Amino acid sequence: METQLDPMKDDLPLMANTSYMLLKHYVLDLDVDFESKVIEGSIVLFFETGSQYRKTISAGKECCQSQFDETCKMRASEPCHIPMTNVSTCSSKTECNDFAVSGKEEEATSDENGNHSNNEQASGISSSKDCYDIEDHGNKDFLLVLDCCDLSVLKVEELDVAAVSGIEKFTRSAKLTGVSKELENIRNQIVHELVTLPADRWKEQLYYFTHCSQAPGCGELLFSTGTWSLEIRKSGIQSPADFPHAIRIWYKTKPEGKSVTWTTDQSGRPCVYTMGSPINNRALFPCQEPPTALSTWQASVRTAAGFVVLMSGENSAEPVQLREGILSWYYYVSMPMPASTFTIAVGCWQEVKQQSFKQKAAIGANTEFSLPSSQTDLRWHEEICGHVEYPCRFQNPAARLQAVIPHRVFAPWCLMESCEEYLLQLVPQCLSAAYATLGTHPFSRLDVLIVPSNFSSLGMASPHIIFLSQSVLPGGSHLCGTRLCHEIAHAWFGLAIGARDWTEEWISEGFATFLEDIFWARAQQQLPHDEIKEQQELKALLRWRRLRDEVQNSEEELQVLRPKKETTGEVSESGASVVKYGLKAEKIFMQVHYLKGYFLLRSLARKIGEVSYLASLRKFVIKFHGQLVLSQLLPDQLVLLLEFLLEEKTLCPRILQCLERTYQLREQDAEVRHRWCELVIKHKYEPGYGDIERFLREDQAMGVYLYGELMVNEDAKQQELARKCFAAAQEHMDASSAKVVAEMLF
Repeated sequence: METQLDPMKDDLPLMANTSYMLLKHYVLDLDVDFESKVIEGSIVLFFETGSQYRKTISAGKECCQSQFDETCKMRASEPCHIPMTNVSTCSSKTECNDFAVSGKEEEATSDENGNHSNNEQASGISSSKDCYDIEDHGNKDFLLVLDCCDLSVLKVEELDVAAVSGIEKFTRSAKLTGVSKELENIRNQIVHELVTLPADRWKEQLYYFTHCSQAPGCGELLFSTGTWSLEIRKSGIQSPADFPHAIRIWYKTKPEGKSVTWTTDQSGRPCVYTMGSPINNRALFPCQEPPTALSTWQASVRTAAGFVVLMSGENSAEPVQLREGILSWYYYVSMPMPASTFTIAVGCWQEVKQQSFKQKAAIGANTEFSLPSSQTDLRWHEEICGHVEYPCRFQNPAARLQAVIPHRVFAPWCLMESCEEYLLQLVPQCLSAAYATLGTHPFSRLDVLIVPSNFSSLGMASPHIIFLSQSVLPGGSHLCGTRLCHEIAHAWFGLAIGARDWTEEWISEGFATFLEDIFWARAQQQLPHDEIKEQQELKALLRWRRLRDEVQNSEEELQVLRPKKETTGEVSESGASVVKYGLKAEKIFMQVHYLKGYFLLRSLARKIGEVSYLASLRKFVIKFHGQLVLSQLLPDQLVLLLEFLLEEKTLCPRILQCLERTYQLREQDAEVRHRWCELVIKHKYEPGYGDIERFLREDQAMGVYLYGELMVNEDAKQQELARKCFAAAQEHMDASSAKVVAEMLF
């Protein structure tokens, strides 16, 4: 039985087994029905064999058994990862057509190969035959696990990509030499060739993704759905390498699904949008949620005429009329991103356009910024990008000189005048300020949408699109401008550079909060420097008061920037993990990660100087864009930190306790622990005396210096500790070391 997570208390499971099958591209083909409040259609997934399986094969191990063992182990030790619920008892018969569907039976369908699926498996419903097959053949069949919640999955099928016209070119590659020409293998090799095409062939790649997504099905696949996952397998397929690498899933969302909100806009017209749910997009489409599953996507969305579809996409889509009253909108992205960043908004949005020459003049007067130093230094672009290959704007000379990217503003009809007054002219100002600070815009265009009043925050940034609350519009330009700057900053920190572990949200929010002030100061060129500094100091004070209140009035466990500590970024062998406190309702409204991160970065900037600090950020962006990062300190960085702290005259016991707990200093290498012991001695931190005793016993090669430190402080307890440790170790010590220590002690 699958354990039901309490959405008010528990962690968010990321169940996809990305280490065995890694999703590289999504093709969505969807219809939006406002009457039924359902999005229905298909999604085609293109995979590569995952790193863990390739590693296992290279080591000569049997992967499918280890993968099955890992799944069983997870189900035994991590109840939240068990995907099967309400499974009825299965017999050993070959055919078993009973279904556990709230006490009712549904008609099952089988193809000519005996593959089974039910017409509509809701969350938590599994067929008994699936249960029988998994129990009987689980040690043989590979199981693909996708993140999925509140979706009605109708059918899963393998695609015959070999049937696509012109696809032969991908079967003539030298990589196929000596490989069996079995049809199943050829299909997977075609997908491999397609997903690994070089970046300069991205248009050709997109063309063939489109045509392969329309390929005929060549056999239904077995599947079952649970509360948090969709599990798929093909009978007799024992390894990820042999599992179909292109599959189509037919499904529909549910009106109560938590990834999208069905509502009305401020003008009373129906709309639907992704609102940044804690469960991300898994109730919108089956996906791989872990941030390491970087993928591209394309989507065709059909809806009634009169509605506008906005989406995370590089292109500014123009609608195509399919038939009377129905329009189709098409978007794509070529930069791999986590599936959680996919965003869609369908409504009767109106584009807000400039109405006067006065506005144009105002915009022009505020967008002439000098290039950042990294842009004027011609050497910078010689660096090779560290990310996976894609058409990168940082390597595009024209993009590097683009201070203001193409942008549009959308809003409900009744808010168009308010948007025209401030927001419309603020967008280019803030974009230019961001460019002047960090350089190349990571994304090629931007839409800004004023979302319905039920939106639960002031803003949300996604690739190519920003949602803003209507609350930023009244009262002048200040709130609107600062929030816009915050969301624009996420293009660099949060999107182009993401956290490898979502619990480290401070990497995104701390940087965006810090840069918000920098961008806004540059966007207000008319203000004197002193006045801008006063604004920033006032903002810092308000943030400090807010942080103090949250620290005093919220659970301590929710205030930690790295709640998983030294296990941050770690995943199971299959690639599954959890987002610590990801489903805590109150966490969504907390600012502590924004504010702690902001004050950390502000402190660094004040210490080394804002100009130098911003220059270092530009270098960081150039080096790490398109990649995922962690905030873990390397051992040498920890050594340097502790050496800096050794220069401090006093450190209170509470700080030392926090330091040890935060960095788990007792578990670090000997270099780090040696500095920790020095801190303990200097500040007479008695709870750490046991660490000194252990070090002098186990790390004798490095402990001689500590004996001297214990004696020179002229503290009776420390001198007693030194003599005690020496007495216990003397018999086994190197003779030279023992002589030196004895001279120190006696």
